[in-house]
Amino acid sequence: MSIFNRQTVAAFLLGSTLVVGVGAFAVERHMGMGGPHSAIDASAHMDRMLKHLYVEVDATDAQKAKIEPLVKAAMADIKPLHEQLPQIHKQLIEQMSATTIDRSALETTRAQGVALADQASKRIVQLLADVGDTLTPAQRQKLADHLSQMHDRHGSHG
Repeated sequence: MSIFNRQTVAAFLLGSTLVVGVGAFAVERHMGMGGPHSAIDASAHMDRMLKHLYVEVDATDAQKAKIEPLVKAAMADIKPLHEQLPQIHKQLIEQMSATTIDRSALETTRAQGVALADQASKRIVQLLADVGDTLTPAQRQKLADHLSQMHDRHGSHG
Protein backbone atom coordinates (compact mmCIF):
# COMPACT_ATOMS: atom_id res chain seq x y z
CA MET A 1 0.00 0.00 0.00
CA SER A 2 1.45 3.37 -0.93
CA ILE A 3 2.06 6.12 1.61
CA PHE A 4 -0.85 8.08 0.13
CA ASN A 5 -3.21 5.19 0.69
CA ARG A 6 -2.03 4.71 4.28
CA GLN A 7 -2.56 8.40 4.90
CA THR A 8 -5.96 8.21 3.27
CA VAL A 9 -6.96 5.30 5.50
CA ALA A 10 -5.69 7.12 8.56
CA ALA A 11 -7.60 10.25 7.55
CA PHE A 12 -10.80 8.29 6.99
CA LEU A 13 -10.53 6.48 10.30
CA LEU A 14 -9.69 9.73 12.03
CA GLY A 15 -12.68 11.39 10.39
CA SER A 16 -14.94 8.50 11.34
CA THR A 17 -13.68 8.58 14.88
CA LEU A 18 -14.19 12.30 15.12
CA VAL A 19 -17.66 12.05 13.64
CA VAL A 20 -18.59 9.40 16.20
CA GLY A 21 -17.07 11.39 19.03
CA VAL A 22 -18.38 14.77 18.00
CA GLY A 23 -21.80 13.31 17.27
CA ALA A 24 -21.94 11.70 20.68
CA PHE A 25 -20.89 14.88 22.43
CA ALA A 26 -23.30 16.99 20.36
CA VAL A 27 -26.13 14.70 21.40
CA GLU A 28 -25.08 15.02 25.04
CA ARG A 29 -24.93 18.80 24.78
CA HIS A 30 -28.30 18.98 23.00
CA MET A 31 -29.97 16.68 25.51
CA GLY A 32 -28.31 18.36 28.48
CA MET A 33 -24.95 17.14 29.69
CA GLY A 34 -25.42 13.81 31.33
CA GLY A 35 -29.18 13.78 30.80
CA PRO A 36 -30.95 10.42 30.98
CA HIS A 37 -31.22 10.04 27.21
CA SER A 38 -27.81 11.39 26.24
CA ALA A 39 -25.84 8.21 26.88
CA ILE A 40 -28.45 6.15 25.03
CA ASP A 41 -28.51 8.54 22.06
CA ALA A 42 -24.71 8.79 21.91
CA SER A 43 -24.45 5.02 22.03
CA ALA A 44 -27.03 4.66 19.26
CA HIS A 45 -25.14 7.19 17.13
CA MET A 46 -21.89 5.32 17.66
CA ASP A 47 -23.60 2.05 16.74
CA ARG A 48 -24.89 3.55 13.47
CA MET A 49 -21.45 4.88 12.57
CA LEU A 50 -19.81 1.55 13.33
CA LYS A 51 -22.38 -0.33 11.26
CA HIS A 52 -21.58 1.95 8.32
CA LEU A 53 -17.87 1.30 8.79
CA TYR A 54 -18.47 -2.45 9.00
CA VAL A 55 -20.44 -2.45 5.74
CA GLU A 56 -17.77 -0.42 3.94
CA VAL A 57 -15.02 -2.88 4.82
CA ASP A 58 -17.06 -6.11 4.95
CA ALA A 59 -15.99 -6.61 8.57
CA THR A 60 -16.26 -10.08 10.04
CA ASP A 61 -18.06 -10.72 13.29
CA ALA A 62 -14.69 -11.26 14.96
CA GLN A 63 -13.46 -7.86 13.71
CA LYS A 64 -16.65 -6.18 14.87
CA ALA A 65 -16.18 -7.73 18.31
CA LYS A 66 -12.68 -6.22 18.46
CA ILE A 67 -13.42 -2.79 16.97
CA GLU A 68 -16.48 -1.83 19.01
CA PRO A 69 -14.75 -2.00 22.41
CA LEU A 70 -11.77 -0.12 20.98
CA VAL A 71 -14.01 2.75 19.86
CA LYS A 72 -16.00 2.76 23.11
CA ALA A 73 -12.80 2.88 25.17
CA ALA A 74 -11.45 5.75 23.06
CA MET A 75 -14.71 7.69 23.46
CA ALA A 76 -14.59 7.13 27.21
CA ASP A 77 -10.99 8.38 27.30
CA ILE A 78 -11.67 11.44 25.16
CA LYS A 79 -14.92 12.46 26.84
CA PRO A 80 -13.27 13.98 29.95
CA LEU A 81 -10.98 16.00 27.71
CA HIS A 82 -13.96 17.28 25.74
CA GLU A 83 -15.76 18.19 28.95
CA GLN A 84 -12.92 20.57 29.83
CA LEU A 85 -13.43 22.66 26.67
CA PRO A 86 -16.29 24.81 28.03
CA GLN A 87 -14.09 25.91 30.94
CA ILE A 88 -11.30 26.93 28.55
CA HIS A 89 -13.82 28.81 26.41
CA LYS A 90 -15.18 30.54 29.51
CA GLN A 91 -11.67 31.53 30.59
CA LEU A 92 -10.92 33.02 27.17
CA ILE A 93 -14.15 35.03 27.22
CA GLU A 94 -13.41 36.34 30.71
CA GLN A 95 -9.84 37.20 29.76
CA MET A 96 -10.95 39.03 26.62
CA SER A 97 -13.62 41.01 28.45
CA ALA A 98 -11.28 42.15 31.23
CA THR A 99 -10.43 45.82 31.55
CA THR A 100 -6.87 45.08 30.52
CA ILE A 101 -5.61 42.19 28.41
CA ASP A 102 -3.38 39.79 30.32
CA ARG A 103 -1.33 38.24 27.53
CA SER A 104 0.28 35.78 29.91
CA ALA A 105 -3.11 34.49 31.08
CA LEU A 106 -4.31 34.22 27.48
CA GLU A 107 -1.20 32.24 26.58
CA THR A 108 -1.70 29.92 29.55
CA THR A 109 -5.30 29.27 28.52
CA ARG A 110 -4.24 28.69 24.92
CA ALA A 111 -1.59 26.23 26.07
CA GLN A 112 -4.21 24.37 28.14
CA GLY A 113 -6.39 24.04 25.05
CA VAL A 114 -3.49 22.82 22.94
CA ALA A 115 -2.59 20.27 25.64
CA LEU A 116 -6.15 18.93 25.60
CA ALA A 117 -6.09 18.68 21.80
CA ASP A 118 -2.73 16.91 21.96
CA GLN A 119 -4.02 14.36 24.47
CA ALA A 120 -7.11 13.70 22.34
CA SER A 121 -5.00 13.44 19.20
CA LYS A 122 -2.68 10.90 20.80
CA ARG A 123 -5.66 8.82 21.89
CA ILE A 124 -7.19 8.96 18.43
CA VAL A 125 -3.93 7.88 16.82
CA GLN A 126 -3.81 4.95 19.24
CA LEU A 127 -7.34 4.04 18.16
CA LEU A 128 -6.37 4.34 14.50
CA ALA A 129 -3.49 1.94 15.01
CA ASP A 130 -5.63 -0.50 16.99
CA VAL A 131 -8.42 -0.51 14.38
CA GLY A 132 -5.86 -0.71 11.59
CA ASP A 133 -4.33 -3.78 13.21
CA THR A 134 -7.77 -5.38 13.24
CA LEU A 135 -8.44 -4.85 9.53
CA THR A 136 -6.78 -6.65 6.66
CA PRO A 137 -4.82 -4.72 4.02
CA ALA A 138 -7.69 -5.28 1.58
CA GLN A 139 -10.17 -3.80 4.06
CA ARG A 140 -7.92 -0.81 4.65
CA GLN A 141 -7.81 -0.35 0.88
CA LYS A 142 -11.63 -0.40 0.78
CA LEU A 143 -11.63 2.41 3.32
CA ALA A 144 -9.14 4.35 1.24
CA ASP A 145 -11.26 3.86 -1.89
CA HIS A 146 -14.39 4.96 -0.06
CA LEU A 147 -12.67 8.09 1.21
CA SER A 148 -11.39 8.89 -2.26
CA GLN A 149 -14.94 8.62 -3.62
CA MET A 150 -16.24 10.86 -0.84
CA HIS A 151 -13.49 13.36 -1.57
CA ASP A 152 -14.33 13.34 -5.28
CA ARG A 153 -18.04 13.93 -4.56
CA HIS A 154 -17.53 16.63 -1.97
CA GLY A 155 -14.27 18.18 -3.10
CA SER A 156 -11.54 19.15 -0.70
CA HIS A 157 -14.05 20.65 1.76
CA GLY A 158 -15.96 17.41 2.50
